[in-house]
Amino acid sequence: MVKSLKGKFIVFDALDGSGQSTQIELLGNFLKGRGHDVLITKEPTKESEPGQRIRRILQKQEKASPADLQRLFVDDRRWHLEQIILPHLEKDNSVVISDRYFLSTLCFGMADGLDENWLWEMNKGFLIPDFTIFLDVKPEICIARIEKRGDKRDLFEVKEKLDNAYKNYLYILSKLQNKTKVVIINGERQVKEVFQEVKNKINI
Repeated sequence: MVKSLKGKFIVFDALDGSGQSTQIELLGNFLKGRGHDVLITKEPTKESEPGQRIRRILQKQEKASPADLQRLFVDDRRWHLEQIILPHLEKDNSVVISDRYFLSTLCFGMADGLDENWLWEMNKGFLIPDFTIFLDVKPEICIARIEKRGDKRDLFEVKEKLDNAYKNYLYILSKLQNKTKVVIINGERQVKEVFQEVKNKINI
């Protein structure tokens, strides 16, 4: 599936409320300023049919089993890669920054009681990011941030599930160390401090 790629693929993954959207925007603007052709994207996508279904399920407008939900995430990811990520990475001096990727499927799927090996198998063959950035923010801080901004909690924004997902992130990231450049950053600090570390780690 993967052709010869000229660009760099960067993924931010973390719990909701970690501040990753802010850091992605800051990094995107910084890299554009350095002359890179930057595309910022997100999972689940808004464009694909699986992505639209996922959003309805997360907003409790539609029901699905945990396994069916993660199958939808994988279908959306396949579309995302083929239609958006890979075409951009074929361009000179390109960068794709994705808000979430297969790490979310693994960590939230396991938090929902699904088998780790089954989840890995479903995501086998997908493009490995050049950098995977995890913003380390404890669940209780994430929830406080979500409540402060007045957002309605989705299906995954409940304390017990976030606790389990957080533990899964730390576990899975330790397994990814030899497959991709994993960067774990303390996201509980001020935005400028966090971004300074992000900027220093992403040396492209």
